[in-house]
Amino acid sequence: MATERTLSIIKPDATRRNLTGKVVDRLETAGLRVVAQKRLWLSQKQAEAFYAVHKERPFFGDLVKFMTSGPVVVQVLEGANAVAKNREVMGATDPKKAAPGTIRKDFAESIEANSVHGSDSPENAANEIKFFFSDTEIVG
Repeated sequence: MATERTLSIIKPDATRRNLTGKVVDRLETAGLRVVAQKRLWLSQKQAEAFYAVHKERPFFGDLVKFMTSGPVVVQVLEGANAVAKNREVMGATDPKKAAPGTIRKDFAESIEANSVHGSDSPENAANEIKFFFSDTEIVG
């Protein structure tokens, strides 16, 4: 299994409810290692740039509004097949369809406020990590 890095975002609904530690515990228990982490409040410009791939989708405006509604925790996770492992631990985007014991099943408030974001491929992970972190901030 290849060691990879992936981006994880703990979203405003989870930070508002003080779930950051519980989310990180789930990720670390699954074998992922946090090699960079910071808490920040996304500006509208940052959120629009990060989610630009969804710009033409009907939910784009609501997504940007939600992601700028409170602080987020962005982190780089490292481990064997980190992208797939993180997505497994997160669960399905719709918490109603997520497997028991996943972050979204246990913590999400709705499909929109689903507590976490994770990269969907190694290529997107590399781009998303660069969006938030410089090489000197990743200290695995």
